[in-house]
Formats: sequence, C-alpha cells, structure tokens
Amino acid sequence: MRSVLLIPLLATLAVAQIRNPHTSPADVAAGAKIYRSHCADCHGINGQGGKGPDLTGGQYFHGSSDAALLKNITDGIEGTAMPGQFFSADQVWQVVAFIRTLAVKGSAQAPPGDAAAGAKLFRAKGCSNCHLVRGEGGVNGPDLSFIGSQRPAVHIRQSIENPNAHVDPAYWRADVVLEDGTPYKGFLMNEDTYHVQMLHPAKGLVTLPKRDFRKFAIEKMSAMPAYKGKLTEPELESLVAYLWAQQRPRRVE
Repeated sequence: MRSVLLIPLLATLAVAQIRNPHTSPADVAAGAKIYRSHCADCHGINGQGGKGPDLTGGQYFHGSSDAALLKNITDGIEGTAMPGQFFSADQVWQVVAFIRTLAVKGSAQAPPGDAAAGAKLFRAKGCSNCHLVRGEGGVNGPDLSFIGSQRPAVHIRQSIENPNAHVDPAYWRADVVLEDGTPYKGFLMNEDTYHVQMLHPAKGLVTLPKRDFRKFAIEKMSAMPAYKGKLTEPELESLVAYLWAQQRPRRVE
C-alpha cells in the first residue's frame, strides 16, 4: 500500500527535477523576443507585473520549477486570465530561460503598511460594498480575493488612486435607454448586431434588443471613485498592504 502511495509523489519529484535544455545566451535572447511580443502586455516589459502577476520574485504561485513554468506557459492556468500558447516546446523553454533573468532579489517582499489597519479601512471606506474578498463583500467590482498574486503592489496602489489608468474591458459599462424611457446601466457582457447583454446591479444578467434603444453608449471609465488625495499616505500604504496580502496558496513542488 505504501509503495502505491509513493508512485504519485515520485512522479511529481521527477517532473520537478526536469531542467531547461535551452539556457544559452542565444536562447535567452530568443525568449526575450517572444516574451515582449506575447507576454509583456500583461506581465510588464521587465516582468514587473500589470494586468498579470509580477514575475521578478522568482517564486510563482502555480509552480516555480522549470517543468511547472513550461506547463503553465504552454497550457495556460485554469481559473485565471493566463491563456495557453501555440509555441513549440523549444520556444517555450526559451521564454522560461528569459523569465529566469527577470528575478530580482527581494522583489517579493511585502510592501510597507499595516495590513490589519488596511482591512479595517477597506470596510470603513465602503470598498466591500463592491468588492468581494474571500466570500465577503459585493459583486459590482472585481473579486479581490487573490489580488496580491495577480497584481504587484505598485499596480494595486495605482488602481486605488486612479482607477481610470487602466480599465479592463470586462468592466466597461453599457449605458442604455429604451424607447419607453427605461434606463439600464451595467457591465457589458456581450454585444452583437441585434442585442446587448449586460450584468445589471439589481436585475442580474439581462439581454436587450437594440431595436428598442433610444440611447446606447459604452463607458470605458471605471465606476470606482479615485482616492488620490482622499487618503493619507499611511492609510494608502495600509490599504495596499492588506490587498497585497490577499494571495493564492503557493503550489508545493
């Protein structure tokens, strides 16, 4: 029985010990070209993060071994915005080699600020009215349960101070007025030639026929107010520290 239980463990260890066969300077340079054309939009030109996680820490939530990076880049990561890629295994290995060069010692350290004070501030400022954190809060804004593993601290801070700096298309809003004067405003989910589908804060998912529209506009601005100048520096640091602490459990390899 014990030997049977050891088989998956040994297989996992064997995979974790796979090493990148493409680590020459030429491979790194080739990986850099692929990264900048296909990965930098989310992870930042220098791996500092943005729409995707910071890659400069050298430790990754879904596995930090060469084999794990190869798999995650090739197949994507289920439940996240990370898509699979169409590159050959040799090309993905080159990307892995380049990613290894992005690691900066100490970059994964927690930002300054009191995370406990930030948790209280998150509720006191009404953030939880719109944002969900670990099953508590509203659903009219992005789920922040794992925001610390998805965004670097600098991006979290920018999103608080100036939410319009980057608005994900998933949070663009449809502003509709029907011919009878009935208004609808909610997150734009889908649009085709004949219909608009939106997530309405009170009515849930609704589908509206365009033939009934008097007005239709897509707002690409954030519904979240900007907090630049509305928080003291200690308050802002504490709020960022609290949100950065919302991280996925790291996969053990």
